[in-house]
Amino acid sequence: MKKLQSLLIGVVAIIGLLFIASHQLEKAQGFSGNNTLTIYNWGDYIDPTLLKKFEEETDYKVSYETFDSNEAMFTKIQQGGTAYDITIPSEYMIQKMMKEKMLKPLDYKKIKGMDQIDAKFKNQAFDPNNTYSIPYFWGTLGIIYNDKFINSKDMKEWDDLWQPALKNNVMLVDGAREVLGLSLNSDNHSLNSKNQAELSNAKEKLMTMVPNVKAIVADEIKMYMINEESAAAVSFSGEAAEMLANNQHLHYVIPSQGTNLWFDNMVIPKTVKNSEGAYAFINFMLRPENAAQNAEYIGYSTPNKAAKKLLPKEITQDEQFYPADSVIKNLEVYHDLGPEYLGIYNDLFLEFKMHRK
Repeated sequence: MKKLQSLLIGVVAIIGLLFIASHQLEKAQGFSGNNTLTIYNWGDYIDPTLLKKFEEETDYKVSYETFDSNEAMFTKIQQGGTAYDITIPSEYMIQKMMKEKMLKPLDYKKIKGMDQIDAKFKNQAFDPNNTYSIPYFWGTLGIIYNDKFINSKDMKEWDDLWQPALKNNVMLVDGAREVLGLSLNSDNHSLNSKNQAELSNAKEKLMTMVPNVKAIVADEIKMYMINEESAAAVSFSGEAAEMLANNQHLHYVIPSQGTNLWFDNMVIPKTVKNSEGAYAFINFMLRPENAAQNAEYIGYSTPNKAAKKLLPKEITQDEQFYPADSVIKNLEVYHDLGPEYLGIYNDLFLEFKMHRK
């Protein structure tokens, strides 16, 4: 019995030593308690050197995870498990997270640099007064085309994607809101439509595009277009910027029939464990030099007016990526449709995807 007790005491002692050693190792690596900042962001959506710079300046250690859709991000945060300090959702998802009480209101006494954000990107309907979110990037959804295969006069509107000459030559981004939205816009309907007839007609019109659709994919669009494996594609402006930088024959068009104006904003989830670190990161990203570096690296448009002045003029004077206010006024921001209509959009999009197979 004494031997057994001695054995148990020894095991407990070893476990204790291992725990202490593990704790000390984490501390040495910077991953202890309030010293860690856990960020949840889209893939390839920040210049990695900025994360290093932030760590060096603040002594916080960044634990960085990525997601590939707003819905995936929402589900993971809702389920708990990982306590994220910062995440960067899109506008309609911010609206949804606010409704679900998943976000912390921002304490503007702790924020420096909000005055750098252009007024036209503040106080949007999805977050009045920016109570919960700080603008990070913005952009549009549009058409990328290759001038080897398409004349510029033949690619100005969404309807141009239906032209017979593009048989098996159009790539679509894999998103229900985006694809149903472009079809709705092509008939001058809102991309937030809740009219069942309009939605059904939008899906039926998409069915007539099937012969032209080469693939419905996500990040692969960049590779396909750069390698000239397709004549046209539908994707986001920042993705387009990277494509254009790697192939001089590619061009980006904001369709005249209207399209999506999107915003991705920084928010602090209620799961936050390192509130001070979260504010430090927000302030770091609001600094013009950091916002400019990030915008040049990623290719998306910065809402930071001081950062914009630091960017090369060939970037900021390109109206494909920094459209005039007169163009922006005609664009539409996604709304949170609610579970019923989000399900309808997803079902219609799935029918379209299955049909083209």
